[in-house]
Order: sequence, then C-alpha cells, then structure tokens
Amino acid sequence: MTLGKRFFDFTVALVFGILLLPLIVGVALAILILDGRPVLYLSERMKTPDQGFTLWKFRTMRPDPGDRGVSGGDKATRITRTGTTLRRYRLDELPQFWNILRGDISFVGPRPPLRRYTDKFPDLYADVLKSRPGVTGMATLAYHRTEERLLAACKTADETEEVYCRRCVPRKARLDLIYARRRTLCSDIRLMVATVVRRIPLH
Repeated sequence: MTLGKRFFDFTVALVFGILLLPLIVGVALAILILDGRPVLYLSERMKTPDQGFTLWKFRTMRPDPGDRGVSGGDKATRITRTGTTLRRYRLDELPQFWNILRGDISFVGPRPPLRRYTDKFPDLYADVLKSRPGVTGMATLAYHRTEERLLAACKTADETEEVYCRRCVPRKARLDLIYARRRTLCSDIRLMVATVVRRIPLH
C-alpha cells in the first residue's frame, strides 16, 4: 500500500467513522435488543498469504461452533431478521472502519480471504494479496450478485465449498488482478461511490 493510499484511507475512515457513529451505535443496540449477544462477529482473515488479522463485522447469523467456509444456502436459516436488513445494505460492515484505521484493510481492494483459501490456493493469493485487501473492489461489484446466486443454491457445506472454489475464487482473482494493474486514486473513489449507490433504495 502506498503512503498516499494509506493517508486517504485513514482520513476518510476517521471522518466517516465519526459522522456515522450514531448509526453504528444504533445498529449495535438493535442487534443487542433483537438478537442478543454477541453483537460483533470476529473472523480471522488474511492480509497476506501468511499474515492474518481479525476482521470486525456486525453479527448477522446465529452462532454455530462448527461454522466453516463461506456462506451459502446451507447457512441461510441461520441469518437473523436483523441480519437480513444489515446484509442488504452492507451495514454489517460498518465496524470495518476500525480495520481500516488499523491498516488491516483498505477501502478498495480484494476481499480478505479466509486462511483455508490462501492455504488451498497459495500461488493465486500470492498475486492477489500483493494489493491490500479492501471493503469493496472491482471483483466485489462485478461478481458479488453472481456469487450470491451460485452459493444460495448450495444445500450443504461441502457443495458450497466446491462451488466457491471452482467457480468464484478464480473469477474474482482475475478481476482483482485487473484492478491491481489499473488502480488509481480516482478509480478507488469511483468504486467506493458505486458501492454506496448500489445500496441506496430507489423507492
């Protein structure tokens, strides 16, 4: 990550983190009142192929000690009513302002993978994670709905894993590598704006 990109991330995260603090507190209270504890979902993600960090999100599912891999149709029944709304508008990702301030992730970049996928595809992620992971990015915007549709049709954890590894990982990686070659501050801002616009209801 360049010094300019880090300065941009820190400044924007600090300003918007302060401005959105009432919303963040409101969401936290809603989860606490409607769904109980824990309010946050903490998950290990990778910033490099061998360096992990703790990603912060608002909890949107009922906890399961045996949880593994990405979310597919096999986990749909665990999503809370509050979680459905949070996921629709990506409000579950508000705590990631903290990760940005810490320098774990950027606003824009490849989504930080679980360790199981960097272990499974070491050569692929060695290239992808040369860019600092981000909250949103080219692959997130271009492929997110397709990924959701593919994984929603999966009925078991094994099926979700197979579909994700075969159909999602390589396609998203190609988009992430295109982003890395073409990245500019202006392109990052455009991707951030596009992410927000997509989550604003039109009616």
